Amino acid sequence: MRKKSILSEAKQIQLATELIKLGSRLQVLEVYSNLSRERLVRLYKEIKGVSPPKGMLPYSEDWFMSWQPNMHSTLFINIYNYLVTNAGVDGIYAIIKSYKLYLEHIQANNLQRVLSVTRAWTLVRFIESKVLCMSPCIKCGGDFLVHSLEIHTNHVCGLCNIPSRAGKTKKPKGTVEA
Repeated sequence: MRKKSILSEAKQIQLATELIKLGSRLQVLEVYSNLSRERLVRLYKEIKGVSPPKGMLPYSEDWFMSWQPNMHSTLFINIYNYLVTNAGVDGIYAIIKSYKLYLEHIQANNLQRVLSVTRAWTLVRFIESKVLCMSPCIKCGGDFLVHSLEIHTNHVCGLCNIPSRAGKTKKPKGTVEA
């Protein structure tokens, strides 16, 4: 019989707490924790004051391809790649640090938050499984998020070629899709 480590459990609770405060869905917490679903639900209720949202996680990689989500996702994944390459962090800790930096950038520039932490986590999984990848823009040279199976040798990013309806959304400021 294996002994439970109090320190290990405390670290898992701390990680779950941080993810909950960032708005993570319960399914993401379950991936990174050995805590029971019941304990995670209780922790979620204690921190947020409400039950965790129910339902399936957002899955479609196409969500990341529309203009505004693509710009925000590209910003996040570039931050993530920089931290993984240069700061010696990886896994869920790289996602947390990258997401916090993304939020700081959004707040500093008075922009609407488009990317939730759950979508950011999903994005990293899509990149790791090579469903999505980064491609340089032939005009500005920046790396932007694209479908892996598309031909992107002559990719022009959404900032160099802004669609006519880009950013014209009816959603109230501050809303974000889980």
